Amino acid sequence: PRSFSGGAGPRLNVWSNSETALVTAQLPGVDPADLDLAVDGNTLTLRGERKPLVLGEGESRHRRERHAGRFTRTVELPFELANDAVSARYEHGILEVTLPRVESSKPRKIEVASA
Repeated sequence: PRSFSGGAGPRLNVWSNSETALVTAQLPGVDPADLDLAVDGNTLTLRGERKPLVLGEGESRHRRERHAGRFTRTVELPFELANDAVSARYEHGILEVTLPRVESSKPRKIEVASA
C-alpha cells in the first residue's frame, strides 16, 4: 500500500499470482454506495467515507478508536492491469477487488530449442 489521507484509511491486504492481483480492505460500517474505485494502468485507488456515529440526547462517548471521515488508499502493482476486467464485491464489511493482469504482463514460459 502506498498512501492514505483524510484520517485512518482502511487496512489492506494485497496478493498476486501469474493471472491476477487480489486486494481486500476492511470497511466495517461503510455503505458500499460511499465507495469509489478507480484503476489506471497499474494503480488502484479506493476512496470512500466512514460516517460518524451520531449520539442521541443524553448520550456520551467513552472511547473512540474507529475513525470517521473521508479516506483514500492507493495501491501500485508491479504489472499492468486489465482495467475492463476488474471486479469488486463487498460482503460482511470486507471489500474484495480482483485485478486481472493484461496478457502482455503475464509471465510466459519460453521453450529452449536444441541445436
